[in-house]
Amino acid sequence: MRIDLHCHSTASDGTDSPAELVRNAAAAGLDVVALTDHDTTRGYGEAIGALPEGLTLVTGAELSCRVDGVSMHLLAYLFDPEEPALLAERELVRDDRVPRAKGMVAKLNALGVPVTWEQVERIAAGGSVGRPHVASALVELGVVPTVSDAFTEEWLADGGRAFVEKHETDPFEAIRLVKAAGGVCVFAHPAAAKRGRTVPEFRIAEMAEAGLDGVEVDHMDHDADARDRLRGLAKELGLLVTGSSDYHGSRKTVALGAFTTDPEVYGEITRRATGAFPVPGTGGA
Repeated sequence: MRIDLHCHSTASDGTDSPAELVRNAAAAGLDVVALTDHDTTRGYGEAIGALPEGLTLVTGAELSCRVDGVSMHLLAYLFDPEEPALLAERELVRDDRVPRAKGMVAKLNALGVPVTWEQVERIAAGGSVGRPHVASALVELGVVPTVSDAFTEEWLADGGRAFVEKHETDPFEAIRLVKAAGGVCVFAHPAAAKRGRTVPEFRIAEMAEAGLDGVEVDHMDHDADARDRLRGLAKELGLLVTGSSDYHGSRKTVALGAFTTDPEVYGEITRRATGAFPVPGTGGA
């Protein structure tokens, strides 16, 4: 059983539509795929409508959080998408993405880069706009060769020359909100140091006490040492260990199913969730 619990669509910063994502997941030999767009659930309906027979969809979202000045992402699975408090917080974060992206465009212009908001808006194509869309604009302009190369201190990394902060949820509040909506919480790529500063282990321990369910260990941004360290920490704290591709379509080089989650861990996630249930495919359009 092959399970990929972290994927993005055009509802945020992926390049596959939700329908294309689930079809590509089935073609890649996955049995379970999670749709975890940034701070939005807008892709659910399309993904469910196109869900191929034999593939199960886990609904979720990747929530933007910040603690001690460090940005982090929290994967929330199988929560009630209509629960009012969590919905209001997601909308607050999502609504702040547009002025933030416009602020990055302004900073890039001041640095002599002729990127425009219209260019970024076109690339986002109606999705929840984020730094990868700005990064893609830099690739189009030939400023950097790849999206990943834009996430440096020279450009868009945390604290970089064109970085602009946005509203991000305190992770302890996010955990509380997700739990109240019947969901399950996993800390996404916690050791991805190349993205910027990482959250110290004592904070992860505090999050575990507050209800964090797991940590994403097997991820393209974690080397072997980081994975070993995180596995040890998860065992010490009693946290679930997941693995995921963090697939973004053509915006990243990683393939669907490049990293996967153990079926027993997936089973425990579904047992803990009360806000929603995995959706089995019935051969969608």
